[in-house]
Amino acid sequence: MLPDNPRMPAYGIDPLFAARWSPRAFDGSSIDLEALLPLFEAARWAPSAYNVQPWRFVYALRDTDQWASLLDTLVPFNRSWAASASALVYIVSDRFSRDSEGRSKGESYSHSFDAGAAWAQLALQAVRNGLLAHAMTGFDHDAARAALRLSQDYRIETAVAIGRVADPRTQEGSLRALSGRRPLEELVYEGNLGTD
Repeated sequence: MLPDNPRMPAYGIDPLFAARWSPRAFDGSSIDLEALLPLFEAARWAPSAYNVQPWRFVYALRDTDQWASLLDTLVPFNRSWAASASALVYIVSDRFSRDSEGRSKGESYSHSFDAGAAWAQLALQAVRNGLLAHAMTGFDHDAARAALRLSQDYRIETAVAIGRVADPRTQEGSLRALSGRRPLEELVYEGNLGTD
């Protein structure tokens, strides 16, 4: 975490929300599975339509046999900075609602939305535990599907780099930037969006 984090909310919210950001400067340290399990546990408690919990997580810890196979699925730019993360996680969602025996009952309208809720809870728990997580869609989708051994029943939502943040001032250009947020006036509308 940065002590001089310039991200200031316009309204009173829990500081955890503004403390969550997506670094591209990790310190290269290792973590064990015990450090990841609370993040997955927080994600497990996310809400989902009909409580189907469509999210799945595939992870690799640095310095393990699985690390290279997940790292190699990232586009070169993301691979360049994610290589110093402590863990890589792919979040995928089951596209179908299923019966108690695993048979499809039809496509789920909200599988991606629900997996996004799980991602948000994972990211916030990471902050609470002294880690940060950076989600990205810059990966080779075919290579990732092959590496994860996924059937077409599953959609790859995002890849996530997790670790302890390094001083971003040691990075160049866009790698060190902290992102701001649009003002609420650009995001919140009463009654309708008015884009028709």
